Amino acid sequence: MSHLRVSATGPAADAVRRHVPDLVTDRFASQLFAQDATLWGHDAEEEAGKRLSWVQLAHASQSLVPEITALRAQLSAQGVDHVVLCGMGGSSLAPEVICATDGVELTVVDSSDPDQVRSALTDRIDRTVVVVSSKSGSTVETDSQRRAFVAAFEEAGIAPTERIVVVTDPGSPLDESSRADGYRVVNADPDVGGRYSALTAFGLVPCGLAGADIGRLLEDAAAATPALSTDDEANPGLVLGAAIGGTDPLRDKLAIVDDGSPLVGFADWAEQLIAESTGKRGTGILPVVVAGTDDPEVQWPAGDVTVARLVAEDAEPIAADRDTERAEIVVSGPLGAQMLLWEVATAAAGRLLGINPFDQPDVESAKVAAREMLEGTPDDTEPAFVDQGVEVRALGGRGDWLGDAATLEQAVAGLLTQLDPDRGYVAVMAYLDRLAHADLAGVRRVLALRTERPVTFGWGPRFLHSTGQLHKGGPATGVYLQVTGTPSCDVPIPGREFGFATLISAQAAGDASVLADHGRPVLRLHVTDPQTGLAAIRRALEGGATA
Repeated sequence: MSHLRVSATGPAADAVRRHVPDLVTDRFASQLFAQDATLWGHDAEEEAGKRLSWVQLAHASQSLVPEITALRAQLSAQGVDHVVLCGMGGSSLAPEVICATDGVELTVVDSSDPDQVRSALTDRIDRTVVVVSSKSGSTVETDSQRRAFVAAFEEAGIAPTERIVVVTDPGSPLDESSRADGYRVVNADPDVGGRYSALTAFGLVPCGLAGADIGRLLEDAAAATPALSTDDEANPGLVLGAAIGGTDPLRDKLAIVDDGSPLVGFADWAEQLIAESTGKRGTGILPVVVAGTDDPEVQWPAGDVTVARLVAEDAEPIAADRDTERAEIVVSGPLGAQMLLWEVATAAAGRLLGINPFDQPDVESAKVAAREMLEGTPDDTEPAFVDQGVEVRALGGRGDWLGDAATLEQAVAGLLTQLDPDRGYVAVMAYLDRLAHADLAGVRRVLALRTERPVTFGWGPRFLHSTGQLHKGGPATGVYLQVTGTPSCDVPIPGREFGFATLISAQAAGDASVLADHGRPVLRLHVTDPQTGLAAIRRALEGGATA
């Protein structure tokens, strides 16, 4: 029996009453679980036709559990008990949430920052198994991380084939090369897209090796399947999908906040699922991950914001008449069930928005721009000025919005003049070591207080596989603050002419270039000394903020 609960108030409840009966009449839920590729229109049919196997993973993936359990036992017997995951997007976000919620350790390497990569390479290498997760193996970050770990194992006198497990699609270039070289390979379902892959081998292998209860995860998803696949107005997936994507006028920001749920970091996973699935063709829902219920997007949500609260299963249900003006959703349920719930809801929201929730047409543009800089001329744009050790550059937008700014405070103020006070949002994008500079994420709340608009915070390059799609393909209402830094020292990438420092620099410059080409205003702040430079940036962002 499913323990999922979804309730809504205000405009979100209105959207449920307006759209769910039609979804039931159209048999959306049952046809979705029958893998009907026509549900999102003719243009989406080809892509959807090879991306719908996620609906049956709760049962289909159960055969993986004994295989993963046996491999964990084998590694443990050899004294190998530290699991590292190299992957991007859905390949890393789902395992991170699953392991954190289950209270088991998993080291996630989802960065090109050399300092963050180095810390993983030098941590308990004698006791480490590395899971390399990539559908094709062509993801530049994951391929670079794999190369670095192969070299680290060889330097430590350890055979890489004994310590690296590859998760990839069957028949992919990575599958073929890894098998030929003698690596352990676990194949994932090729008919599942990355952001829907939580219950495939991409989610289960690293989590199972780390000691998470992946059997229970699948059981919870299986228990939720009957309720989610039934054409009924009580279907929680239809209710959540309508509340997210069916408000009129569309509230295209979704503030997701943990309000006492046992799920750890779930909003980060949901952020990628929703942003990459819906942010295209000038529309989309911008997920805004907030730290707490006292953040401004939750306390005083703007008229284009819906608040989604993640609560404990025994929490009191939301009162239907609590507030007729606020659009609010309350969701509870175990992790496996909620993963399937939000996937169904995103698919339903995509239908209501009139978009294909399974493609990501603007993700590739940033990759292409980064490759061009790696293969050709790197970005050598001179800064407009340097203040307090921070190089300042401005791109895109309307006119010369930087003007005669000569300080960090003035540059930030100039960027914020480009912000639409009614529909806009601010995106902070930090291409830095997210472990060493975790407290930088606190500037999100500072800017939200200052601007009274929704603010997102993403660590580069991992957000490129998440909100990066919506930044380019979604509504042209964002302003972008990019923060980059000079690492303490580089880490070479074996077999490549460039190291991680060059890679992350090219990714940041490529992302900014594509945003500017789309007319988005981008303020680039580069710190050569992170300690002093980041402190100066914080002070500049606090200008005009209230406590």
